[in-house]
Amino acid sequence: MPETGAGDDPDYAEQIAANADAHKNAWQRTLDDMQAMGADLEADGWDVVEVAAGHTAPTNPDAGASDRFGFVHVVPGNEADAISEAVETGAFPKYQVFRKEVGGRVFMVTQLLDPDTSTALLIAGNFEMRHAAGLVKNSFEEGVTYTHLQTLDKTHLGSFRHDDVGKFFPDPEKYAGYQVDFEGVLDGESNAE
Repeated sequence: MPETGAGDDPDYAEQIAANADAHKNAWQRTLDDMQAMGADLEADGWDVVEVAAGHTAPTNPDAGASDRFGFVHVVPGNEADAISEAVETGAFPKYQVFRKEVGGRVFMVTQLLDPDTSTALLIAGNFEMRHAAGLVKNSFEEGVTYTHLQTLDKTHLGSFRHDDVGKFFPDPEKYAGYQVDFEGVLDGESNAE
């Protein structure tokens, strides 16, 4: 690898190479955690749908043609029927987020629970923190964020509203360095009522 000066940041490709093994291990631990969570829920009588997203994109209205924002999880097509059935029968008012940061990425399991039907959706995903600054800002301004599930061909399977943004971004100041103006946003100012 080329050497860099003491004050220089390694370029992006070098960062990816340097973190590849750590990211692979973190992803496997995330999947293992999701499966263990699912087994615990099933032992307690829940119907569980576990999904490992092939891609997770932290989106915000400034990033595209849509005003949709939140985490867009692209899920395998062979999981679509199970997800659709769960979404049709449940409202999923309860949720938890289990997350870990490793080498500039967030690895997370979003646990969506519908106590009325005893149905749980577990979604494993990961994303680069540098791509999430706009979502962090938008979520804190609005006082809400969302989880969206879709297939690769963009078939929408479900969307879920989350009023506790801090579960997804417990340390939002970490994102302030990614070329987004956070002035006033993290000081409790928001448009949410």
